[in-house]
Amino acid sequence: MSGRILVVDDIEPNVRLLKAKLEAEYYDVLTATRGAQAIEIAKEAVPDLILLDVMMPHMDGYEVCARLKDDPRTRHIPVILVTALDQQEDRVCGLEAGADDFLTKPIDDVTLMARVRSLLRLKMVMDELRSREANGRAMGAIFSQTPECIDIKGDMRILVLEDDEGQGQRIQQKLGAGYATTLCWEPREASALLQKNTFDLFIVNLAARGFDGLRLCARIRSDETGRLMPILALVDPGNRDRIVRALDLGVSDVLFRPVEANELAARVQTQIRRKRYADTLRKSLDDSFEMSVTDQLTGLNNRRFMDARLEDALVRFSRGVETTSVLMLDVDFFKAVNDQWGHDAGDRVLQEIARRIKANMRAIDVGCRYGGEEFVIVMPGATIEDARQAAERLRAAVEGSAFEIGQGKPPVKITISGGLAQLRDGDTAKRIMARADACLYAAKSAGRNCIKSDEKDSQAA
Repeated sequence: MSGRILVVDDIEPNVRLLKAKLEAEYYDVLTATRGAQAIEIAKEAVPDLILLDVMMPHMDGYEVCARLKDDPRTRHIPVILVTALDQQEDRVCGLEAGADDFLTKPIDDVTLMARVRSLLRLKMVMDELRSREANGRAMGAIFSQTPECIDIKGDMRILVLEDDEGQGQRIQQKLGAGYATTLCWEPREASALLQKNTFDLFIVNLAARGFDGLRLCARIRSDETGRLMPILALVDPGNRDRIVRALDLGVSDVLFRPVEANELAARVQTQIRRKRYADTLRKSLDDSFEMSVTDQLTGLNNRRFMDARLEDALVRFSRGVETTSVLMLDVDFFKAVNDQWGHDAGDRVLQEIARRIKANMRAIDVGCRYGGEEFVIVMPGATIEDARQAAERLRAAVEGSAFEIGQGKPPVKITISGGLAQLRDGDTAKRIMARADACLYAAKSAGRNCIKSDEKDSQAA
């Protein structure tokens, strides 16, 4: 995995050394020797990662990091603070300034590269989500703006896996009352809880003797339900191999034992904030997709979605999996409703038609608003006889009770006409829709409020 990395240090030999090490791993490296210079380069070049020295004149690394995180243009660039300071309060100060990780000099090359790879993987995922959201907004598919700063207050659920009950309880106490913390003592129990519940963070003790925490982390990352959940691993500071292996397996962050309350709180909040932001982006994308395939008036699927489902049905039919029938509906004398009662009344009628379609068709049937007052229902696995029974049930449900149109106006009697067609060998989407449309025309010619089907379909059934 390659990427562009900005190295910031006021000591030139340090810069050259880090640059050489990173370029040997095929990273593109930018450099800066002052905090203000680093901020300007970050704004212009937008690197994928910043390695930032803490002890610099004029503007230290904490202030540089805070300014980078305050600017929307650089807020999402991961920052690793590099310093000779090795006190927990120094790490907490860096994390609170917005740093994503903290490395102590002299830098261990293997650990450095593992942390770089881990953060670059994360940034790649976040960049993809942000890019999709930006494209969706540019195309008009997304209207809401995802907030850059996510509020992490509220119900924050954390699962802690420890092999020592006393240690688990101490972690729970250090987390405090602001979190809904669940403790468990063995991997099987943790896996079951992760499958059944939604957690904001999973904390696992990799130094535990009673289980293999790395194996569990690998299993979680291979499972769809746990692939996106942040994992905070508790490790012994001298166990470099376990730290590197954890980061390469996809652990989000590591925290050295013994656990200090302030650093624990800072790392937990960083992980949850990042997860909430990613969840917000994904929800925005999911909502935009739903809007792109949903008719906004009726809540049914739109024509684009119907076309896709019909193509799927044709593939399944060609492979001998199952047949499919198509029902095309039209609201009888709908123009008269609009002319007499107004378009608001017409909208209410269409919405009620959609509700009755949902109530009277199977869950696997795909109901769509085809356009105007026309609807199409794609019925997977339904023969023409199955489809006729369902269509008659729907027709009777529409005719059976009058439609409320609001504004104190009396209920309106509404009926529908329908045309049915079943897939045949050699069919295309255009052909079956044309046959269903012809049957709909026959139903209207026959006096409306009835369902007609293709005679060849009926004989084949």
